[in-house]
This record gives sequence, structure tokens and C-alpha cells, in this order.
Amino acid sequence: MPDSQQPQLDHDQVAVETFYSGAIDRIRNFMMILAPVVVLGGWWKYGSRAAIGLAVGCFIAYISFFWLKRAIGGFVDRAAGTETKQSGQGIVFRFLLRYVLMAVGAYVILTVSPASLNGLLAGLFLPVAAIIVEAGFELYVAVRRGL
Repeated sequence: MPDSQQPQLDHDQVAVETFYSGAIDRIRNFMMILAPVVVLGGWWKYGSRAAIGLAVGCFIAYISFFWLKRAIGGFVDRAAGTETKQSGQGIVFRFLLRYVLMAVGAYVILTVSPASLNGLLAGLFLPVAAIIVEAGFELYVAVRRGL
């Protein structure tokens, strides 16, 4: 392989790595776009109670995703031995708090408006929808750019 092609190959590899390393941020952005669309669609199709449940579920899912990202980053930093501002107990606390938040949300929705529980449960799947959108986006970019 000629030396003139080597820098181009390295540049292409860096571009690919840069693109894929942004997946978490794009998933978070897709969640912020999908949540209002899903809530409005739920309100239009099923009414206000389901929309409230969807909104609460989407909020819990977004916060849970954010905390999970931070917890995993904290675990990786601690495992690698790098300096971290987060304590091990704080990382575990936030990791477990995600589930407490889901349980409290479900309990409140169930006691206030049982009809909203289905909306809440559907809203918790917001990260799944965002990941599906991200997968489609990555497929489109890979085909378009030939990655």
C-alpha cells in the first residue's frame, strides 16, 4: 500500500469512530424529540389520562437513561483507576435510585389514575424507541457514506 493512501485510511477510521462514539448523545436527543411526539399522539388517540401517564413514563425513562449513562461512566472510571469525582456508593445509589423512581411513579399513577398506568409503562419504553431510531440512522449513514 503506498504511503499516500495511509493517512486517508487513518482519517476515514477516525471519522467512523467519531460518528459511532456520538451514538449515546444522539439517542438522548432522539428521546427528547420522540417524547413530545409520543405524548401528543397518546393524547390524541387515548385521551389526557394516558397522555399524562406517557409523559411521566417518558420523564422517568429519560432520567433513568441519563443516570444509567453516568453510573456506567463512573463504574468504568473506577475500574480503570482514573480519578473520579463520584464515590462508589454514589454511583450504586443512583443506579438503584432509577428503579425506585420507576416504582414510585407506577405507584403514584396507579393510586391517582389507574387508567394512566398503561401510558406510564409505554413511556418507559422511550429509550427503546430512540435506540431503534438511532439504529436506522446509523444504517442510513453507513449506506449513504459507504462505512
